[in-house]
Amino acid sequence: MLVIPGRTSRDTCDGVTRRELLRVGGSAMLGLSLAQILQLRQAQGNESTAAAAPGWNRAKSVILLYLQGGPSHLDLWDPKDNVPDNVRSIFSRIPTKVPGMDVTELMPKFAQITDKLTLIRTVSYTPVGLFNHTAAMYQMLTGYTTDKVSASGQLEPPSPKDFPNVGSNIIKFKPPEQPMLPFVMMPRPLQESGVVGKAGTAGFLGRAYDPYLLYPPGDDMDMTKMDDLKVDDLQLRPEMSSSRLEHRARLRELIAAGMPDLEKATAKYDLNEYYEKALGLVISGRARDAFNLRAESDATRDLYGRNTFGQSCLLARRLIEAGTRFVEVNWPKVANSDNHSWDTHTDLSKRLKNQAAPMFDGALSALISDLDERGLLDETLVLAVGEFGRSPKRGVSTSGNQNSDDGRDHWPYCYTCAIAGAGIKRGYLHGQSDATGSAPLTAPVHPMELLATIYHAVGINPMTIVYNHLNQPRELVKAEALSSLFA
Repeated sequence: MLVIPGRTSRDTCDGVTRRELLRVGGSAMLGLSLAQILQLRQAQGNESTAAAAPGWNRAKSVILLYLQGGPSHLDLWDPKDNVPDNVRSIFSRIPTKVPGMDVTELMPKFAQITDKLTLIRTVSYTPVGLFNHTAAMYQMLTGYTTDKVSASGQLEPPSPKDFPNVGSNIIKFKPPEQPMLPFVMMPRPLQESGVVGKAGTAGFLGRAYDPYLLYPPGDDMDMTKMDDLKVDDLQLRPEMSSSRLEHRARLRELIAAGMPDLEKATAKYDLNEYYEKALGLVISGRARDAFNLRAESDATRDLYGRNTFGQSCLLARRLIEAGTRFVEVNWPKVANSDNHSWDTHTDLSKRLKNQAAPMFDGALSALISDLDERGLLDETLVLAVGEFGRSPKRGVSTSGNQNSDDGRDHWPYCYTCAIAGAGIKRGYLHGQSDATGSAPLTAPVHPMELLATIYHAVGINPMTIVYNHLNQPRELVKAEALSSLFA
């Protein structure tokens, strides 16, 4: 580095000494700009501060229950009284184990486990442009807003230029410590209309950090599809023993050693590392065994619910037990659709009561209770959240959609999520919405702050710098963790 002596007693306006500024000039000759130098310095300074905050590095794994479609907070877990008829839910308020944390009658099992979690009733953001599902999912799961949104609100398909899903960032900086799938997404990719998989890939990090996508065949309304999981790529062929496969691996190493030019040409792709990881997965059998839901008792499977979402939550528990770092369970119905979907522009009462709510209530309460009883909740962060809530007034349009008298439109300005485990406070209610559930009265929480909290819990500074496809430095997320959520 080029260093030109200078006075050290005077500082520039941004806190960098003149001597440091001259050093920066030399650094630019090595490919680092002043902005990059300052970003890296700030990230280093923030690391010790983050590590000293409550909840740092408490989570060994994360289970994200992503409720694509946007559940109605007013009809699930933020009921309102003394409001106009077109605002009040038709479902009755019931108490929970935590005073002041009432929910509706649709969540009776959840009401019995609220002493194990934090309920945040003030998730809130103001969208840029038309807040369709995909744009909102992209922000919620990557921490960044999208660049291209058409007039209809639909986005372009996934691109290698996209920002990475939170799970992809986590497994890059915190890979599993055992031969196990690092990031699993199930039972289907994220989807709105014809846009499939947006916000569900590693984007510019590269395909090596994409999730292992478990997508059982069958219609979304097939509630038994998890019984027929096929993971052929994780098991040995009948004629291939593990010792024979290891012998082939050694033979491959010998051949590679004799081909230095080829090795140099492929070195930047880390093919050996990926090959070894894949080999370890197949030989160890950990992943294959984790996917065997039939190893669970009938009572446990019944507890989670004999449906796609319930069995996906049970499988999520099995995967993190086996060493998976991040599991994303997507609501098993396309974001903007009917039957079982959270996108309740019409038939809200029937669809919530008979379809979506019972599955969600049973699976979420079973997952948190099961993790707690097994001693896993202390080291597993669980977050249940959607891309937005639903409009306080029924039958009105807030996003260009038509809504029946028994329907609510999209509403990003105030909604609810649940978070538990890894040091998160138990029996805690964070924030209060206003009289109609339209806006936060206290302690608003931006989706990016939820992502920052996840990173913090697994021991990654949210401000950590990654480089995109243009080699530009970007923070994992431009937000700070919510330290007040941790005990």
